[in-house]
Amino acid sequence: MPRHWRASLSFLISVFTLPLCTSAANSFENTAIVRTVELGGALVHVTTTYAVKALEDGSSVYTLALGEQEHAHTSWLEAKLKGQSALLPLEDFGYHPDSGVYLYTVELPKALDTNGTANLVVETVQTHATYPWPQEASQKDPQSLKYSTELFVLSPYKTAVQRTKIRSPNPQVHDFTEPETIDFTTDSVVTKSGATITYGPFYEIPPCATQDFVDTKQKQISVHYAYENPVLEVTKLERTAEISHWGANLNIENNIHLHNAGPSLKGHFSRLELQTQAYFGRPAPHMFSGVNLLLPPGVHSAYYYDLVGNVSTSHLRPIPSVPKGANSNAHSVLELRTRYPVMGGWNYSFTLGWDSPLEDYAGYDKSTGKYIVGIPLITSVPTSVVDEAEIKIILPEGATDIDYFAPFPALSESISTHITYLDTIGRPKITLKYRDLTDKHTGTIYVTYKVPFRAHLQKPLAVATAFIGLFVVALAWKRVDVRIRRK
Repeated sequence: MPRHWRASLSFLISVFTLPLCTSAANSFENTAIVRTVELGGALVHVTTTYAVKALEDGSSVYTLALGEQEHAHTSWLEAKLKGQSALLPLEDFGYHPDSGVYLYTVELPKALDTNGTANLVVETVQTHATYPWPQEASQKDPQSLKYSTELFVLSPYKTAVQRTKIRSPNPQVHDFTEPETIDFTTDSVVTKSGATITYGPFYEIPPCATQDFVDTKQKQISVHYAYENPVLEVTKLERTAEISHWGANLNIENNIHLHNAGPSLKGHFSRLELQTQAYFGRPAPHMFSGVNLLLPPGVHSAYYYDLVGNVSTSHLRPIPSVPKGANSNAHSVLELRTRYPVMGGWNYSFTLGWDSPLEDYAGYDKSTGKYIVGIPLITSVPTSVVDEAEIKIILPEGATDIDYFAPFPALSESISTHITYLDTIGRPKITLKYRDLTDKHTGTIYVTYKVPFRAHLQKPLAVATAFIGLFVVALAWKRVDVRIRRK
């Protein structure tokens, strides 16, 4: 049955997206497309600007197309008009099997009349799009990465001119692809200026969101460049937020499994070489030794430990809590240092947690009798990608009428029961699972719930009952004669 359902779903998608793809070319024309790729380590930021012109009145829905390779690496996609910060409504139509592309539609804030123009900016974040080359490096060797992508930006519309700019973090670019026998151009296909490599311009490109264009005209290009920072991946993040009304506290704990995705260490590790590099101020680029994390204001009682025990090589610089509603960019700073230098291919697992005043995150709605708590989705490690994330939110015991609003759709979500010390029936626990989170996924999960008055008394009554029971047992034990006597 599942196979028949998938086949039916694929057929329905084809029925709805085929008219979308075929009619799109009649609505707009791209007067220019400029794609800018900012190379990095685990994350690659891509900004594509579409200068579009309407071919008919009332054109308000623009269709985007992503190739299979680009879609596989894209974990974030947003669209807006140039010079504006408001995001435009974006709808995912999924994979179109006939054209071999993934289709998205963007709704413009105002319909364009014939020959009306707009500049549409599409920003994406790609993960796992780079890889170390060479794949092994000694402690003294530099670090280099490779990035591969497709030459042409796919679009269901005719394009007058198109360019692709790839920017390396530094001018040290070892090599880049120089395609041959490229259509749509009479000039040099590729040029390099400093750290920027430009492909194009390419002229008069027909609608290219088709399988035939991908098979016959599309080309693969790659850039081999030096990268002077460690490539970090959080292979698994287990984040738990526990809400306590009795303690007026919000505890957040992160179990982080970190992986250095740079070139694997060739040969043995040398402590002498490490000290020499530190003395001259030239640490190995593929070595990770620490990072500064931005934490919310008002945090306290931070703790940091790994499998061995407490790690003392960290320092928290807290700032006072900020009034709710205040527009402040202030953060507490945690200077975190690992127990040992993490070389390429090595792993490091640790636990990081802290407490915060609950009043900084919670409010009470008198009209509904519900508490509202906002919990940060993740605390991102700069320039890293989170492969798998499990977010758990533990509510007070006895909480009812639970609802939650996540900033991004989760792969899976559930509500279960969490039992810990001094609990009687257990606490409600919300679990959300995500993949490929980046620095763009720093939203807030809002949770609403009620706590009846009897639930507030549940814990002290349980403690009192336990103590009374203990005293009764002790009293009975004192009054029972267990000595062995001779009759």
